[in-house]
Amino acid sequence: MSLIMMKKKPSINGYSKLEKEDPQDIIHRRAQFLIYKALKQADSSRKPSFLRIRFCRLKIKIGNKLKKLKKNMSGFNFIVRVRIYKRIVHQLKLLFCNNGDFSVPTLPSIVS
Repeated sequence: MSLIMMKKKPSINGYSKLEKEDPQDIIHRRAQFLIYKALKQADSSRKPSFLRIRFCRLKIKIGNKLKKLKKNMSGFNFIVRVRIYKRIVHQLKLLFCNNGDFSVPTLPSIVS
């Protein structure tokens, strides 16, 4: 008894209502559809081409090289910042400290 059809009074558009379908039939139909879908997908899938595999490997190599370059550049930026900081500190020490004494340098006056 796959479909129980209870004819009722026809509606305005001429269609009659149907009873609910048997749950076992619903499960069976869904399983058949999934099997059909899996078989169709297996038929449509093709072996990946040599060019596609090669292209994927190339993208991985490029990604690894970019990651390495980024890491090296961040280290390089750190070294540059440290060197600039040391140079500035050294110049400030020369400017403000004379033999360990902290003194403000005198500027020549404009009006003399």
